[in-house]
Amino acid sequence: MRLFCAIDLPVAVRSSLRTLIDRFRPLAKLSWSPAENLHVTTKFIGEWPEARLGEIERSLASVPRPGPISIAVRGLGWFPNDRNPRVFWAGIESGDELRTLAHDTEQRLAKLGVPVEDRDFNPHLTLARRRNPVPFERLRKEAGGMLACDFGAFQAESFFLYLSRAGRYTKLQEFPLV
Repeated sequence: MRLFCAIDLPVAVRSSLRTLIDRFRPLAKLSWSPAENLHVTTKFIGEWPEARLGEIERSLASVPRPGPISIAVRGLGWFPNDRNPRVFWAGIESGDELRTLAHDTEQRLAKLGVPVEDRDFNPHLTLARRRNPVPFERLRKEAGGMLACDFGAFQAESFFLYLSRAGRYTKLQEFPLV
């Protein structure tokens, strides 16, 4: 089973992002994320044996509850940079609560043998991936004028354990933050 933990986006934010993706899709032949798959990943777990799913669920249930988390989706950017990008993203702005949730989740899951990330937590929404060298100058130019755009804000009151299979995400369990 391929698993990850994430916070869902509300309908209004997802709708704003869908409009952006639909507008930008014709500008570059990238691997565009379906808007319904967009989420704020708090921990990528990876492959996990189905027989041990209960261990993951119990561990996640023990993550300290930070209370509601304020999240704003603002800005656009590229990883690792805009000269030779691999990922086109929308930014996530949040307080320490989101970073604390990610850290606490990682620490709990590390006790089960889930690998710890070797890079800092950098919340974002992956809008598209550049898998092969393709022209993207039109997209870069168009997106450059929207680097500070605002897609909406919300209060997250839970996070979810997801199963990823064949490009589809299935919620396995919800964990309240309050």
